[in-house]
Amino acid sequence: MNWKKGLKLDALSHPEITEDDYKRSLKQAQLRLLTHQHALAESKRPLLVVFEGPDAAGKGGAIRRLVERLDPRLLRVHSIVKPTEEEFAHHYLWRFWSKLPSYGQTVVFDRSWYGRVLVERVEEFATEKEWKRAYAEITEFEKVLADDGAIIVKIYLHISKDEQLSRFKRREADPYKHWKITDEDWRNRRKWDDHNEAAEDMFHKTSSVTPWTIIPGNFKWFARIQVLETVNAALVDAGIAP
Repeated sequence: MNWKKGLKLDALSHPEITEDDYKRSLKQAQLRLLTHQHALAESKRPLLVVFEGPDAAGKGGAIRRLVERLDPRLLRVHSIVKPTEEEFAHHYLWRFWSKLPSYGQTVVFDRSWYGRVLVERVEEFATEKEWKRAYAEITEFEKVLADDGAIIVKIYLHISKDEQLSRFKRREADPYKHWKITDEDWRNRRKWDDHNEAAEDMFHKTSSVTPWTIIPGNFKWFARIQVLETVNAALVDAGIAP
């Protein structure tokens, strides 16, 4: 759903779908996206897909289904982590410019420049003056890209606090997934309400040029299909068609 004024993350409902519906819808949506990707490659318009959301919201799994059937020659995925020393010595948007897609290409950001108004705000890695100023900076940054033809899709995957706890515990118990859970994840969880408040402020202040799509993620099958359909719809709306 597109963000609407007054939306509260913890009030979201979380629909389910059956496994048969999931498998059928996944195959159809991935094929449409591949067709759109090839049409995009013939245009002078890049595609940026931005993912944000709480820890364990399913961003990685959704991104994997989003890109697994696409032409890898036309695609890059960037997982954004703590800035390097060189990146930290520049304005926070500096490190993203070199990661932007060429015309006709697609780039997926697993976390993004929105870290300035999310985790950096909550954890006080940025001053209040810095993160408040960032709303206008980000809006202008995206406007520059959009005016040049970029198609920007911003997706926020949200899960309930109880579902996050369940996923954290499963990760701790699974030796193949234990690396996915860290002390930082547990520390972030203690500030759940602060992170939600930051996200809701972000939706309100950064949706004027490129709107946010909020996807309930408690049921991963539903969320993955919604991610694919959101990107497909954005490409259709932008006039990208075979």
